[in-house]
Amino acid sequence: MLIQLLMNHPEAGAEILRRTPTWVWGLLAGLLTLGATQLRTRHIGLRRAAALAMGLTAFSLISLGGDLAAGPWLAPGLLVWLAAGALVLAWRGPRALPPGAAHDPATGLFTLPGSALPLLTIAAIFLLKYGVGVELSMRPGLRLDPLFALSMAAGYGALTGLFSARPVALWLMAGRRA
Repeated sequence: MLIQLLMNHPEAGAEILRRTPTWVWGLLAGLLTLGATQLRTRHIGLRRAAALAMGLTAFSLISLGGDLAAGPWLAPGLLVWLAAGALVLAWRGPRALPPGAAHDPATGLFTLPGSALPLLTIAAIFLLKYGVGVELSMRPGLRLDPLFALSMAAGYGALTGLFSARPVALWLMAGRRA
C-alpha cells in the first residue's frame, strides 16, 4: 500500500516524513554511523564482531514481536523468521568474509577489510522496519493478514541471517568448529 500510495501521490511522502518521530531520525543516524565504520579496514576480536550482529538480531526480533504481538501470526512469524535467517546464513556463511580477511591466532584479532555490505544491510533492516511501521500506522489490520505478517517475518529473518553470517564465518576461520 505504501509504495502504491507514493507512486500515485508522491506528495504523501513529505507528510509521512513530517509525521515520523524525531527519535527515528536519531536512530537512523546512529545506525548509519555504525555501518559507516564497517567501510574501513579494522582489527577486531570475535566478541566485538558478534556484538553488532547480536544487537541487530535483537532489533529484528523486537521489531517482529512489536509488529505482530496484537495478532495471531506471532508464533508462525517467529518460525518463518528463524527459517529465513537460517537459510540465508547457510547460503551466505561460507562467503561472508571479504577478500583479505585474516585471523592472527597470537592476538585472537581478525583483520577485516572494509565492506559496504554491513552498511547496506543495516540500512535495509531500518528501511524494512520503517516501511512496516508506516504501513501498520495506516492500516493496523495488516498485522492480521498472513501474507503481510509472514513476508515481513521472512524479510526480518533474511536480513538477520545476512548480518549474522560474518561473525559465524569469523568463528569458523578461527578454527572453532562445533
